Amino acid sequence: MRDLHDNISAVRTIAAVAGAATGKVVDLKGFQGCEFIISYGSITATDATITPVVKEGDATGTMTSVADANLLGTEALAAIAAGTPRTSGSNKNVVKRLGYIGTKRYVQCNILQTVTAAAPVSVTALRGKAGLKPLAT
Repeated sequence: MRDLHDNISAVRTIAAVAGAATGKVVDLKGFQGCEFIISYGSITATDATITPVVKEGDATGTMTSVADANLLGTEALAAIAAGTPRTSGSNKNVVKRLGYIGTKRYVQCNILQTVTAAAPVSVTALRGKAGLKPLAT
């Protein structure tokens, strides 16, 4: 069976916004996996660098940067670097992702941009491997 629908829970952490943004903290209680889906809109500023930063914590007020060993993929690979093509190719309306495999209860994905309003970016967290199934919509 290919049922993904009843096995994941999606949480919008950043609605489409142009500029730096602080993501909603995601509670992983009852889940054993999390994947951040980062959607980039059209990027026009050639000097813009857009970087996701994943944080974790046992409490929501004490979030720290996640060690690379606790990510599937890297923040650098999920970023858009300055000077890369903006109107076509790999940096126009793309989706990138980062997996979290750490042990903390709370995670968060923030977006850093070097240019104000460089590109619209949104982030969705997919929580998976739930202890109780099926998951409610």
